[in-house]
Amino acid sequence: MTSLYKKEILALLPHREPMLLIDELHDIKKLSSATAVLHVKKDSFFVQGHFPGQPVMPGVLIVEAFGQAAAALTAHGLDPSTYENKLVFLMGVEKARFRNPVLPDCKLILKIEAIRSHGKVWKYKGEAYVNEIKMADAIWSATIVDKK
Repeated sequence: MTSLYKKEILALLPHREPMLLIDELHDIKKLSSATAVLHVKKDSFFVQGHFPGQPVMPGVLIVEAFGQAAAALTAHGLDPSTYENKLVFLMGVEKARFRNPVLPDCKLILKIEAIRSHGKVWKYKGEAYVNEIKMADAIWSATIVDKK
């Protein structure tokens, strides 16, 4: 199984700091599944304002991290000539549940799976964990589009 780190992820995704949320991608099964790692730190960009004195990672950023992990999985699995000058855009979130707050100074583990694909449209599901406790889960869809 393959692992990707920040440098390889940066080559696959257009996201840059502070919006690049995934730090690593492990256990990659081509176009099928992977496990992403996000180190949620005390100095993460959202900590000061969400919420002062009691910081929590916003749920929308957990969904964004799911999407980035899925985009990296897909981009890594496609033939480079097929993915050249393409982006993966989030189309919709069917379901998202936030079960426990994600607090700074943790390692957020995102287990993602591609459920199906029809041409350029993909559907994924994911679960987020901290210390083996489920924090969130979601089902979402994305599409591959041309860069402009």
